Amino acid sequence: MRTALLRTVMRLVRPVLGPPVPVRVQRAVLELAATGMPLPKGVTVERATLGGRPAERLSPVGSDPARRVLLLHGGAFLTGSPRTHRVFAAHLAVAAGCDVHVLDYRRAPEHRYPAAVDDAVAALDELGDGTSVVGDSAGGALALLLARRRHPAALALVSPMTDLTLESSTRWTGDDPLIRAAWLQQGVRAFGVPAQQLRPQAGGPPLLVHVSEHERLRPEGERLGGEQVLLPGLWHDAHLQAALLPQAAEAVASMGRWLKANG
Repeated sequence: MRTALLRTVMRLVRPVLGPPVPVRVQRAVLELAATGMPLPKGVTVERATLGGRPAERLSPVGSDPARRVLLLHGGAFLTGSPRTHRVFAAHLAVAAGCDVHVLDYRRAPEHRYPAAVDDAVAALDELGDGTSVVGDSAGGALALLLARRRHPAALALVSPMTDLTLESSTRWTGDDPLIRAAWLQQGVRAFGVPAQQLRPQAGGPPLLVHVSEHERLRPEGERLGGEQVLLPGLWHDAHLQAALLPQAAEAVASMGRWLKANG
């Protein structure tokens, strides 16, 4: 019942994400949707600066100081923030047993490629050795671009955008209750990243990829290889609903356990 209700909510949000809705309105809707979501007990949230950019640090009880996670949020390069991803980051911090840093990188259309990648590189450099990188949706693309320039301890991706030619997402014929191809097109064009198919580097860090059964970016994530997890019955980036949906909470927990073992 809860899954069906949330799927309906996703369908209501879907028309807002992408043209002709102004980007500032898209951002405001997603920020509002994240307001008041409960966090796991014992997690502290602190504002921080990382690589010269604002960030949030989420720390669980008994956090391991030798390890840390850099989370690059999704949002089609246009939207998203530490606030929209606070629930995901908090659940991940508990399961991984370490601090999770959510970077407020520069977004399009105000800042074009490679601004966001430069911000991610600076953040990873500041966090240092023992840092794993997590990226969801467009944040997955940023994580793969970051991994071309640096070598994180591990790489975990959720519903990653990897086909920056946009061919896969526009050809997909399944039922995605949240993501329209027009939103992806808007974001990639505004970001200005060269059209390409992103792939993990040979000899790179351990790779985990989560994709959901009903999402437009499923084929892109599955092509990456690495350790694959398919979430049945769920939609794009369902991890963001970890406070509301047990299946999403378990997906985040499993990712955290993987980071703990591989990061």
